[in-house]
Amino acid sequence: MSFKIKNITVKNFLSVGNQTQAVDFDKEHLTLVLGSNLDLGGDDTGSRNGTGKTTMINALSYALYGQALTNIKKENLINKTNGKGMLVTVEFEKNAVKYKIERGRKPNILKLYVNDQELKTEDKGEDEAQGDSRETQKAIEQMLGMSHTMFKHLVALNTYTEPFLSMKAAEQREVIEQLLGITLLSEKAEVLKLQVKESKDAIQIETVRIEAVKTANGNVQKSIDSLKIKSAAWESKKESDIENLGRAMMRLENVDIEAELLAHVQLKHWNEHNTKVQNLNKQKATLESAVGQAERTVKKYAKELESLGNKTCHACEQELHDHKHEEMTKTATQHLREAMKYFDKVSHDLKKIVDEIGNGDTSPMPRTFYDAEAEALGHKNNLTSLENSLTLKIDEQNPYEEQIQELNRTAIQEINWEVVNELIKLKDHQEFLHKLLTNKDSFIRKKIIDQNLLYLNKRLSYYIDKLGLPHRVVFQNDLTVEITQLGQDLDFDNLSRGERNRLILSMSFAFRDVWEGLYQSINLLFIDELVDAGMDAAGVESALAVLKKMARERNKNIYLISHKDELVGRVNNVLRVIKENGFTSYSNDVDYVE
Repeated sequence: MSFKIKNITVKNFLSVGNQTQAVDFDKEHLTLVLGSNLDLGGDDTGSRNGTGKTTMINALSYALYGQALTNIKKENLINKTNGKGMLVTVEFEKNAVKYKIERGRKPNILKLYVNDQELKTEDKGEDEAQGDSRETQKAIEQMLGMSHTMFKHLVALNTYTEPFLSMKAAEQREVIEQLLGITLLSEKAEVLKLQVKESKDAIQIETVRIEAVKTANGNVQKSIDSLKIKSAAWESKKESDIENLGRAMMRLENVDIEAELLAHVQLKHWNEHNTKVQNLNKQKATLESAVGQAERTVKKYAKELESLGNKTCHACEQELHDHKHEEMTKTATQHLREAMKYFDKVSHDLKKIVDEIGNGDTSPMPRTFYDAEAEALGHKNNLTSLENSLTLKIDEQNPYEEQIQELNRTAIQEINWEVVNELIKLKDHQEFLHKLLTNKDSFIRKKIIDQNLLYLNKRLSYYIDKLGLPHRVVFQNDLTVEITQLGQDLDFDNLSRGERNRLILSMSFAFRDVWEGLYQSINLLFIDELVDAGMDAAGVESALAVLKKMARERNKNIYLISHKDELVGRVNNVLRVIKENGFTSYSNDVDYVE
């Protein structure tokens, strides 16, 4: 894979004015960038400072990442004289795909083109990644494959960039992990983490669904159990009704209906006779009482007459006078005659009743099957009705059985844990992979670190030797850096400025080799005044030799920004940066040095 920056155009950026300036990076050479200041009136002072040589690198950094190499506010990147219309455009290729980024302020612009087609969302017509510049920047950095910090250590080496060995341990680890591919593992681990979450959510959703099915099945089963109870009760009642109907039919079939009808006639006669006898007995009892009373009355009046025969009062037994005796005798005789007449009458009536009753013998009450004659007359109809009822009852279907079968067939859902088991298996596998990618003791991380550290230390040792640094610098397995000289441990700040510059360059070159070995080649490299900072002639010559070899053998486009005039004859090309009347411009033609 390759990453090739082709050109950049700049307008109203820092010291660049409204006239668009362009720099072509699509060449393979070592270029010395020199600057000149021209005062108003054209007097060339020959000054090399303040001409905006670093502006080109800042513009590239801004175009790719939205920020300069140093901590400059975005509003201060706009040319102060013009105050608006700032626009930086960079074109590059990655894996044979053409890209172009347009970024500017006042107005704010961020556009990304792929093969000359601007990426837009389908619905809003804005730039890709939901039309959000933050998301678009994220997409750009993912496409570039490196962070801004890594860009400053691999592409744009600047004296203002904090050296790797001066960074905090956490920052150093972040850079070295990205360089060695550990960051890729972390990114993959984040993806796995999201996948684990998705798997857990899927497991939870499926488990909740199954639990809901179980609950629904439980409710259906309760309905089925209730229906079974009703079904059993219905079947029990059906058996009881069939048994009762059968018994009733057996009773009817055992009845001699003709004899039953005759018995009902006899019962009717018996009832009539019995009723008559009862009435006669009542009359007999009444007459017997009347006869007894009449007999007593006769005896009473006979005794009165007997007493009156002696001319004495039957009540006080005093002697009666003749006229009184006669009167009372007449009266008593009349009463006796009437009493005897009444006695004869009731005696005759009693005799008549007694004769009618007879000797008192009565036949036993006839026994019948039915209580009423009408029921006996309906015997055949009853038997036919019972037969029909029995047939209907036997053929009657249980109304609950069909409901039970229907609920078992359609309402009860099958509970299958296969999906959950597969998801759990997938989640466990994902979690295992996540541990392999994140655990510091993981053999994968150790293998990658050991393998890539070996290559990094090898390239670092190579460049340290080429730049003439007498120290031994080695990255340890814990990603810390050990600096020694003649067996003595040193810190980065123990080194002189020139030694530090040699080490900074060596480490950046080694980082670049590792990056290109693991990810992609990069055609462009900026060295901004690093060879000027405390480097003696031997150090400058050594650094220049490395850069020339890199440009010649590895086809790199290297821009060396320096104040050293003596380097003009040591490079292939010179790019003139001219600052005139406060505005920076770049010569369109690169001077070729014979």
